[in-house]
This record gives sequence, C-alpha cells and structure tokens, in this order.
Amino acid sequence: MKTIALALAALSASAPAMAGVYVNAESKAKYTGSDYKSTTTDLHIGWEDKAGQLKYYIQGGPSFSAADGANGDTDFSGKGGVKFAATEKLGVYGEVSFATDDTADTAYGTKIGAKYKF
Repeated sequence: MKTIALALAALSASAPAMAGVYVNAESKAKYTGSDYKSTTTDLHIGWEDKAGQLKYYIQGGPSFSAADGANGDTDFSGKGGVKFAATEKLGVYGEVSFATDDTADTAYGTKIGAKYKF
C-alpha cells in the first residue's frame, strides 16, 4: 500500500496538468436468483492521464467484503487500464485487476473490449 501511495505521489508531482488524482468508491453485490450471497466495496485512490489518443489509469485501496451470514473481511484490491480511440467511433480498452484474500492466493482478472458509437 505504501509503495503504491508513493508511486502515485511521485507520478502526480511530475505529471502534466491534464493528469489527475481521483477517488473511486464501488460496491458490488452478488445474488443467485433472489438469494443474496455477498457484497464487496472497494475504496480506491487512483491516478489517470493520457498520451495522445491513449488514456490510462491505476488505482488501489482497501476492499471490504461481507458474505451472507459471515463476518466481514478487509483486503486490498486494485486495477489499471488503458483506453484508445482507434477511430472517431471505435474505442478499444483493456484492464487488469487483482484482489488479495487471507484465505486464498491473490485473485487476478483481465478485461478487454471495444465500444462502437453510432
């Protein structure tokens, strides 16, 4: 956590005016049918910037999770990604994420996609 905070501070100090530090809060609830399973809430601090048509970001922070009928846990999660305007109407994006867990190995995820505007 300290390493990420220091890296964000160093990047922010040397970044051009368009770069920005932000806070992102996100809550995800899981259900199977109408049966509630769990909720995870991420409270991240992040940094975003762009270079030409490429926009990129990195964020991380505590992740609070609570499963139905169980005590809550606090772990760490983060993600980083890029967006690129291939044309005026077509954008391409990708993201890599991770989440720690005291009972298992660190979980990783990836996302890649394209968005076409009509």
